[in-house]
Amino acid sequence: MSVRIGFVGCGGIANAHMRNLARIEDAEMVAFSDIVLEKAETAASEYGGAAFEDFREMYDSVEMDAVYVCLPPFAHEDQEILAVQAGLNLFVEKPLAINMEKAREIEAAVEEAGVISCAAYHWRYHDTADWAREALEGDTIGMVLGWWMGGLPGVAWWRVKDQSGGQILEQTTHIIDMARYLAGDVERVSAEMALRVMTDVENISVPDVGTVNLRFESGAIGNITNSCVPPGWKNGLVVIGDKKTVIFDQFSFELRTQAGTETKSWQPIAAHFRESVAFVEAVESGDASGIRSDYSDGVKSLAVSLAANRSAETGEPVMLSDV
Repeated sequence: MSVRIGFVGCGGIANAHMRNLARIEDAEMVAFSDIVLEKAETAASEYGGAAFEDFREMYDSVEMDAVYVCLPPFAHEDQEILAVQAGLNLFVEKPLAINMEKAREIEAAVEEAGVISCAAYHWRYHDTADWAREALEGDTIGMVLGWWMGGLPGVAWWRVKDQSGGQILEQTTHIIDMARYLAGDVERVSAEMALRVMTDVENISVPDVGTVNLRFESGAIGNITNSCVPPGWKNGLVVIGDKKTVIFDQFSFELRTQAGTETKSWQPIAAHFRESVAFVEAVESGDASGIRSDYSDGVKSLAVSLAANRSAETGEPVMLSDV
């Protein structure tokens, strides 16, 4: 029996998920909602199902098993809470919220409802992530270095810090999440951020450069750096263990040991696709073991980004226990 899926938000990333779901035999998209009704109607025309301007009406009108919530950070209100209260399994695109208060409220509702949830940290589904975890198994991790050097996205809300949270929340969260995936939870954060280069961009209030120091609960340390100054460069991580060093991004992998260097690359199967396969299979079977980041785990990565913003604003280190 097909898993019946609705969408809250039908923008760019939602359309990427729709294309992937269209390739999954047991997934059936049955409803779409967006505050710009035309976007929902376009999706419904392509994939079938009903279009709505109000997600509440969609929840009340269409029988569904799950919902994909694909919204800008500032737009998360009660979409997730009402979904799980209706018994819908929940897939939420990152960032999960603009602040911890909202994320914790949603997390509590998910736990109370007992539904399956997935936080969309798709980097965890890359082959390179699997190779890194396999290579580092048994190693004591000493340091994690990460970087996200991208350009400035075109959507207007992205450059407004109160709406996007800045690059550390909206993009670099993937690198933070991978650091957690490989080195464990973070204990303390200190950060520096500045708007240095892109001061002539209209209505910009996000930093265009930043760097974050991390202390992990294990005692490992880390540094993650980002910039949204065009044209950008690349994204990736280095993980230094006691016997091995791993260098990887979404498309390449390098393992260095005293014996030499091993490299791997491949024509990637989209990690977004694998992520949706895992979610659909979990909803269909009731077994969530294939999901690599549920909502609660995603909240932990969100907390690191928000702690970094707080540290940059106050000039003081931030303990994750205080976020």
